[in-house]
Amino acid sequence: MPSRPLFFLSFRKAIAKSGLQHMVAQPTPTFALRSDSEREIRNSVDWSETAVYGEHIWFETNVSGDFCYVGEQNCVSKMLQKPMSKRKCAACKIVVHTPCIEQLEKINFRCKPSFRESGSRNIREPTVVRHHWVHRRRQEGKCRQCGKGFQQKFAFHSKEIVAISCSWCKQAYHSKVSCFMLQHIEEPCSLGAHAAVVIPPTWILRVRHPQNPLKSSKKKKRTSFKRKSSKKGPEEGRWKPFVIKPIPAPLMKPLLVFVNPKSGGNQGTKIFQSFMWYLNPRQVFDLSQGGPKEALELYRKVHNLRILACGGDGTVGWILSILDQLRLNPPPPVAILPLGTGNDLARTLNWGGGYTDEPLSKILSHVEEGEIVQLDRWNLQVDPKPEGNLEEKDETATDKLPLDVFNNYFSLGFDARVTLEFHESREANPEKFNSRFRNKMFYAGTAFSDFLMGSSKDLAKHIKVVCDGTDLTPKIQDLKPQCLVFLNIPRYCAGTMPWGNPGEHHDFEPQRHDDGCLEVIGFTMTSLAALQVGGHGERLHQCREVVLTTSKAIPMQVDGEPCKLGASCIRISLRNQANMVQKTKRRNSMPVLNDQQPIPERLRIRVSRIGMHDYEALHYDKEKLKEASVPLGIIVVPGDSDLELCRTHIERLQEVSCQINYCKGKVQFSTTADRFYRIDRAQEHLNYVTEISQDELFVLDPELVRTQTVGTSAMPDLVDVPSTPTKQHLPLPISPPSTPNNDFSKFKELHRAGKDLMMRDPTGQTVLHHAVKSGSKEIVKYIIENAPAEILDVAEENGETSLHQAAALRQRTICHYIVEAGASLMKTDLQGDTAKHRAEKANDPDLAAYLENRQHYQMIQREDQETAV
Repeated sequence: MPSRPLFFLSFRKAIAKSGLQHMVAQPTPTFALRSDSEREIRNSVDWSETAVYGEHIWFETNVSGDFCYVGEQNCVSKMLQKPMSKRKCAACKIVVHTPCIEQLEKINFRCKPSFRESGSRNIREPTVVRHHWVHRRRQEGKCRQCGKGFQQKFAFHSKEIVAISCSWCKQAYHSKVSCFMLQHIEEPCSLGAHAAVVIPPTWILRVRHPQNPLKSSKKKKRTSFKRKSSKKGPEEGRWKPFVIKPIPAPLMKPLLVFVNPKSGGNQGTKIFQSFMWYLNPRQVFDLSQGGPKEALELYRKVHNLRILACGGDGTVGWILSILDQLRLNPPPPVAILPLGTGNDLARTLNWGGGYTDEPLSKILSHVEEGEIVQLDRWNLQVDPKPEGNLEEKDETATDKLPLDVFNNYFSLGFDARVTLEFHESREANPEKFNSRFRNKMFYAGTAFSDFLMGSSKDLAKHIKVVCDGTDLTPKIQDLKPQCLVFLNIPRYCAGTMPWGNPGEHHDFEPQRHDDGCLEVIGFTMTSLAALQVGGHGERLHQCREVVLTTSKAIPMQVDGEPCKLGASCIRISLRNQANMVQKTKRRNSMPVLNDQQPIPERLRIRVSRIGMHDYEALHYDKEKLKEASVPLGIIVVPGDSDLELCRTHIERLQEVSCQINYCKGKVQFSTTADRFYRIDRAQEHLNYVTEISQDELFVLDPELVRTQTVGTSAMPDLVDVPSTPTKQHLPLPISPPSTPNNDFSKFKELHRAGKDLMMRDPTGQTVLHHAVKSGSKEIVKYIIENAPAEILDVAEENGETSLHQAAALRQRTICHYIVEAGASLMKTDLQGDTAKHRAEKANDPDLAAYLENRQHYQMIQREDQETAV
């Protein structure tokens, strides 16, 4: 038998060393597996002394297109011929059946290593990171060697391995010798596009416990370790199995990611898993597993460290408080991925009002390139007043605030009372507050009942406010506010601007979060209601120190944490300034290994429109979504334009409504090049058009309605909106009120003659709009019973549905018909008004109350359906 070529033997040896066992036939390993008692399927990083090198991090999955990674020869499910549950590794993205996890040891395939051993042999080795090559049956993008794409359509259900990719740098090659060559296995890994924020595994060392050395020759070192440790405090002297040994690199900005899985529904858990794929799993932490303190202590000596807080504003405040305790110098700057509900601090720093579906790879780029700014933080010192009015002493009051520092705001009065009632009800019955919609409905109901009771009307009688030595009490007593807010940032109450927009401040300076000043604002019930539609409160003062004295128990809240505080003297003073990362406008969507393409002087961009239904169903399939879109035309813009400038061109192009949202198309230099995702309207000025696409832009239009014939697979056609009246328009006979039956009879005759109830006039109005204007209840009821359900929510040019018009005309019976037929009560016109708002403007409080009640029911019902799905 001829001997094997030297190249083949070297290639096989290198493959075995890299863990790619499937590329060549391997004999069954003879080493013993761990016993079942020792084996554990982990879904988190192990920081103990017994951590396994290259251990996978498993999460349950239901993916149907991925075959078990161990292969048919070792797959338990294949051998038993029955379906089994699957798990996916968050760090390397392989999928196996749960019983097949132990089979990975037979083929000796481990996950990408997240640390290194501190033994003398390892220390002598060069501190470089090697690629972690993984077989893929499906792979996005193109081969790095030949530049050709991977055959996705054929690989989805194929058992053939089409690619080999590195789970560190994400480079991918065709699974053949001509593309994936020997030098690729041995070459060091660059850690990919986000190398500047990835903490290399070579920085994280596992150390042996001093009382359990490997060799007796280390006794001398152990003795000196103990002697040295005995001089330290209990925290500093405590032995830890892992230490961080960073290598100084001026261009690196190592990142710690803290995820609050309780924020944003199930978003936190999914984001936690995704960051383990992009980064080292040992730089991603679950805040529900002990908080951020231990991680910050571990990484405290890392230079240029940055932090990404994934959660609400409360999560950010928690991390900032721990940084205060540890006294890190300088304190690492904190970026925000908003997962909460209010996210006012995130809005202030340009991170948006909530995470939608933007790729995390782009978020990492924003964190890396973000600008470091300062955020004022304020102390709250409470001195109880036992000499308060004993006759009005409240047994439920406390003598301290829930927090002694705030970043966003401190308030007392109406808003704090509503928040307090919500928190108390949730603590008493937590099972009733498992829905974000239900929570909002409870807030609305509590606010309404508190308003009727007038619980906060006498607030001004029981407080005294002195700002920088100026007594504001007379001014407050004249205003008679029901809520008083001490505001540090421009945003409040989920994005409103209570201080007003720049240029409206008159005698005051514009509001800043780094000027060492607080804004004092008073709210009456009128100004609180106007706040949601662009209004502001009464500007009282800008100051650096506040002394607030209360003479009875008053509801208060600190950054959303409420309590009822007894009679006290509260002193507010500047605590310090925290470093924060502010999202900035950027030229490129992300750093890449290749040279950047020059920005063209002018861009010709095709613009298409996509309906909300099509977007939600097809945003992972670029080709189908393009087929479903409606062309609008071509715009020509400068190469350095942002999306705000593009919006003005698009609106001139075809009078597109200002309520539309941009939908990103092909993202250059991104692993998600074939995926679409939305951009928040408030963040358009932060995104250059070259980040999105240089040839095509898509616009998300919630009002775009499409119809489809049942049973057909073809793409549906648009609803016909003729520009001029045609013979097919169904005229609505309008006669004097004394002869409504004649109108109704004529209408039925026209319909029976074949006239279409769904046709619209040049302004976009349907026959239902005209029937509502005429006030004919019989015709409205007939249309609802005989026309398709889509007619209920069709909007005319100004965004008004038939329900908007009925509410504005105070037609209660007609509103009842339309609502009970299933019309949406959440739709808004171009002014942002719902049907309830139109009833309020028409001075019909009973109708507005009915519409609000049905709107709450509809929202809860929709939330229940989404949860069930």
